[in-house]
Amino acid sequence: MFLRHFFIALMVITLPTFAAAQGTIAFGSVKTDPGAPVEVSAENLEVNQTDGSARFTGNVVIIQGVMRLSADIVHVTYKTGDDQQKTGIESLNASGDVILVNGPDAAEANTAEYNIDSGTITMTGNVLLTQGAAVLTSNKMVVNLTSGTAEMAGRVKTILNPNGN
Repeated sequence: MFLRHFFIALMVITLPTFAAAQGTIAFGSVKTDPGAPVEVSAENLEVNQTDGSARFTGNVVIIQGVMRLSADIVHVTYKTGDDQQKTGIESLNASGDVILVNGPDAAEANTAEYNIDSGTITMTGNVLLTQGAAVLTSNKMVVNLTSGTAEMAGRVKTILNPNGN
């Protein structure tokens, strides 16, 4: 009987943290505007005149508002209008030591795709999310910059502390 009450109490104490690990969680202290200007700095830039894409390499840093993304390589794909003119950025595809920082939260992954229109960043491969003292890992994390939330999937793992420390 004592063990049963102990396990029920443990579940009640840890349920909010567990639910956050399994569903939508807060990401970043400030929502980001996907329509804000995107600042890119890198060691090298290659432009493909055929498709109009750009490839940044070497210590690439992308800043948009309070959001900061860094990677070894970032490939920029542009939207094409009816007249084949480039009308803006469609997506940014980052690979190699990808780090996303938004406010106090930080995430690492093998790759990330930032879809400007939807305002989402999909991080895949060995995702590691750090929020203060909390650490979560998964295979995939989708960050919604406009709502300031993230969703993790694919073998989500964290450590729950019943003492709240």
